[in-house]
Amino acid sequence: MPLDEALSRVVIDFSGRPGLQMHVPYTRAVVGRFDVDLFQEFFQGFVNHAQVTLHIDNLRGINTHHQIETVFKAFGRALRMAVEVDERMAGQMPSTKGVL
Repeated sequence: MPLDEALSRVVIDFSGRPGLQMHVPYTRAVVGRFDVDLFQEFFQGFVNHAQVTLHIDNLRGINTHHQIETVFKAFGRALRMAVEVDERMAGQMPSTKGVL
């Protein structure tokens, strides 16, 4: 997901196993009054409670606001794709374990 100079990728698997890999090289510790450490805390809480595996990578970016925004945009798209019914699956569960 791009935004100006920033580019991020988010991949999610409703695996029943909580796991977070987050690689975002922030250029600032604070955006406005927002402590960017809370950004990872949000995703760790989501992962723990939703029991998902989540990989977040900021591939490019020098503006911390843009880095964060691209991650949230990519997260929204990945989440929608992960739970959306795929008509090509003809009623099969989109999981190697057979359940979500």
